[in-house]
Amino acid sequence: MSQYLIHPIPMGSKIFDKGMMTYQYGYGEPYTIPIYCWYLEGGDQVVLIDTGELNPIQSEDRQQKIGGRIYTFEEGLAKYGLKPEDIQVVIHTHLHRDHCENDYKCVNARFFAHRKEIETIRAYHPLDYRYVEDFILEVEENGQMTLIDEDREILPGIRMVHTPAHTPGGMSVLVETPGGRAVITGFCTIFENLYPPQAIRGMDMQVIPPGTHVNAYEAYDILLKTKALGDYLLPLHEPRFAGLETISGPVPHD
Repeated sequence: MSQYLIHPIPMGSKIFDKGMMTYQYGYGEPYTIPIYCWYLEGGDQVVLIDTGELNPIQSEDRQQKIGGRIYTFEEGLAKYGLKPEDIQVVIHTHLHRDHCENDYKCVNARFFAHRKEIETIRAYHPLDYRYVEDFILEVEENGQMTLIDEDREILPGIRMVHTPAHTPGGMSVLVETPGGRAVITGFCTIFENLYPPQAIRGMDMQVIPPGTHVNAYEAYDILLKTKALGDYLLPLHEPRFAGLETISGPVPHD
């Protein structure tokens, strides 16, 4: 089976109340998250998970807060000798705008997203203003988008699994690496969501649902299920990845 090195490339950031990540916990605490594009090195195709922000703020303050440099799409790919037109496969965890703003640049790529994400981006609830259909229109019009209705292998060593904790069509991505099977979560979380502090565990909570979710009870159960899918977890917005060049095995979460 193919194995991959995972390169988390910060291509944006957000500053907000921590409770936007951790439901019923951390409210009132300012928090900065990185927005990643994940380059999977290995196999015979050039693969990305998500494409990040179109015009990221690259201030020194933001970069200090996340612990790593913030790149534009072109700058981030250039680190690995790549250009947008070199990308052959883009896998979407979901279609909130910060995960797909550079899609249109990948003119030679095949895109994969859950069908419910396409349905939602066309008719989203006002509470979920993060969907902006304009960012995927060119990809759709060019026939580049493949819609997923069930869990499936995309390439040898890469599998998409439906985990709708954060959005209706959220897909976690299972990636075989030298250090075991990594799970890049299909929902916007940090390590604290999956490995809560003692104060939370003392209330018999094993995980913390995402601050933005479809259904809090179901999200809780989905996070538990996702923890059992692989050998180690990579929460979608965990800041400590911003300072890492490559992930090939478990990353300490304590």
